[in-house]
Amino acid sequence: MAAKIGVIGGSGVYEIDGLESAKWQTVETPWGSPSDQILTGRLGGADMAFLPRHGRGHVHSPSAVPYRANIDALKRLGVTDVIAVSACGSFREEMAPGDFVVVDQYIDRTFAREKSFFGTGCVAHVSVAHPTCARLSSLCADAVPEGVRVHRGGTYLAMEGPQFSTLAESRMYRDQWGADVIGMTGMPEAKLAREAELCYASVAMVTDYDCWHPDHDAVDVASVIRTLTANSANAKALVTALPLLLNDRPTPCPFGCDRALDYAIMTAPEKRAPALVARLEAVAGRVLRA
Repeated sequence: MAAKIGVIGGSGVYEIDGLESAKWQTVETPWGSPSDQILTGRLGGADMAFLPRHGRGHVHSPSAVPYRANIDALKRLGVTDVIAVSACGSFREEMAPGDFVVVDQYIDRTFAREKSFFGTGCVAHVSVAHPTCARLSSLCADAVPEGVRVHRGGTYLAMEGPQFSTLAESRMYRDQWGADVIGMTGMPEAKLAREAELCYASVAMVTDYDCWHPDHDAVDVASVIRTLTANSANAKALVTALPLLLNDRPTPCPFGCDRALDYAIMTAPEKRAPALVARLEAVAGRVLRA
């Protein structure tokens, strides 16, 4: 099966180069409008859709990103594999600014965001024990440009923001909770991708050491932007390499991402709220129509 690749670009990644037949498309969803129009086209022979998570010009704060609309819109366009690129701080000396970390676990500390497509009238519980797709994550690690250090695996602490951590928080996340990196956008994006039965991988680009490191100043936007700028070419090179690696996509997903809803919906068919079921058509129609 051919993959249709969806790339969600985080801070510093607002476009991708080299798309054939590129056009910005407006996609409306039952959950509102996505962060921006979606850039579609072909790259390396593969269909691709690119969505800037914060919008072009960085207009959405982490808490205000329309995560449900973003995932619904990508699924609605036929995307099968989502690669999320984002900036992050590091809690580990060996995960230095400029490194890439392919995330495999999350600690969700967000509290002001809608975290599910489901709810009253149609209840569902998906497993996020392994919140990223191991197949897609491995391919993303393989696509990291030569000369860039990549860490295959890491725990991402998702904080609400928009402020950066206090020193006490940074020390706690690192020393007591065992987190490796910290960011503001990994959740609920990964959870929603699982509910939408999409393979999802997260590539976090380290910009700083947060504020725990005794030999580094507290994180500030200027230092983050400097590292993001240096990393932007590497992020685009990673995206360019993905189509070739994803040409032979196995179906079904060997890790079950595309069947996450098989046993997740708890509400009896006759008790399901028609209005909510209608909103779920793009993300869950496969099981709701069965």
